[in-house]
Amino acid sequence: MLDNQTPSPRNAQASTQALLSRLLMARGPGGQEDEVRAICQEELQRHCDEVWTDRAGNVIGLLKGRAPDPDGQHAVRIMGHMDEIAMLVKRVEPDGTLRVVALGGANPVNFGACPVDILGDAQTLPGVLSFGSMHATSGSPQGKDVMSGAVEWKDVHIITRHDPQTLQDMGVRPGTRVVLSQHWRTPFRVGDATAAHFLDDRAPVVAMLQAAEQLKRSPTELAHDTYFVFTTLEEESNAGAMYAAAHLPGDTTIAVEVGPVMSEYATRLSVDPIIDTGDQKGYYSRGVVMALADAAKRCGFDPQFALLVDFASDASAVMSSGISAQAGCIAIPTENTHGFELVVDGAIEACAQTLVKYLQGLQNEVST
Repeated sequence: MLDNQTPSPRNAQASTQALLSRLLMARGPGGQEDEVRAICQEELQRHCDEVWTDRAGNVIGLLKGRAPDPDGQHAVRIMGHMDEIAMLVKRVEPDGTLRVVALGGANPVNFGACPVDILGDAQTLPGVLSFGSMHATSGSPQGKDVMSGAVEWKDVHIITRHDPQTLQDMGVRPGTRVVLSQHWRTPFRVGDATAAHFLDDRAPVVAMLQAAEQLKRSPTELAHDTYFVFTTLEEESNAGAMYAAAHLPGDTTIAVEVGPVMSEYATRLSVDPIIDTGDQKGYYSRGVVMALADAAKRCGFDPQFALLVDFASDASAVMSSGISAQAGCIAIPTENTHGFELVVDGAIEACAQTLVKYLQGLQNEVST
C-alpha cells in the first residue's frame, strides 16, 4: 500500500514526464547552461537545506546528514551535467552563413539537417543547419562527402538569411553557441518509452532531483552530508566537476549518466540501472560499484554491470585527476546515445530509487 507521501506509479510517471519536458526544452550548451540552471535551482530550493551556484556555474544542493563529520570526509558528491552537445561558430561567411565546429562529442549526423537556435550576445535568432542540396554531385564542394554519408563539420553550414553586419549587431561571432532549436525539442512517445534529443543528461538530472526529493522526506535516514552537483562543461572538458570536487568536502563522487545500450557492452534497454565498472578514464572504485549494485538489488532491480570503454563521466574525470578518492557511476539505459535518444518508462525512477537506497545505506567507512 502506498503511504500518503508516496505518489502512485501513474502520478510519479506524470511528474517525471512534466519535469523532463521542461528540462528538454531548456537550451544548455556547454558554458551557457543558464536555462537548465534556473530549473535545477528552482527544484533544489524545494528539497535541499542549502542551495547555491558556485563560481564555475555548477548548481549545488546540500542535504545534511545526521552523523557528525567535522572534516567532511564522509560527504558524498552526486554529479549530473547540465550541458548538451552543441555547436560553436568558427567564422561568419561573407554571405551570412555560419561555419561551425562541435561543442562536446557532437557529429553532424547527430543533428542532421535541422532548425537551430543561434544564441547571439544580443539576440537569439533562428537558422537551419545545412549540408547543401542533396541533388549535388561530386563537382560541388561538399557533394562527395554528403552523398557517401561521411559528413564532417567542414561540409556543414548554417543558413541565417542575414548579412554579416546584422549578425554582428545581434552578437553572432566566433564562439557563439548554436543549439538544436526548441522547435525540435519536444519529447516523442514510442510505445513504453520516451525519445528526445538531450536525454543525455536531462534524464539523469531528473533522477537526481527525484532522489533529493525522496531523501528530504526521510532526513533521519541520511547518515552523511550529500551534495547534489549539477555540473557545467561536462561534454567538453569536465571543468565544472573538477572545480566542484576541488572545493566541496567528501571523498566519494558518483556520476549519474545515461548508459549506452549496445551488444558490445551486453546492456539492454530496461528499467534496470547500468552500473559502470570503468571507462576510458579509469576503473571505478570496487567498493562503490558493489554498493551501487547492492542498492539496485535491494530496490528490486537487476543491475547491469558494464565496462564502457568508449565513455567518460564527471566521476571518472575527478578520480583520474586525484581529486576524489573514490568514484562510481550509475547510468540510465539509453538507446541511440548522442542522437535521438530513448529511455523506457520507469528507468528514471529506478535510478532515483537506487541512489536513495545507496545513500541511505552508507556507513561511516566505505571499503575500497
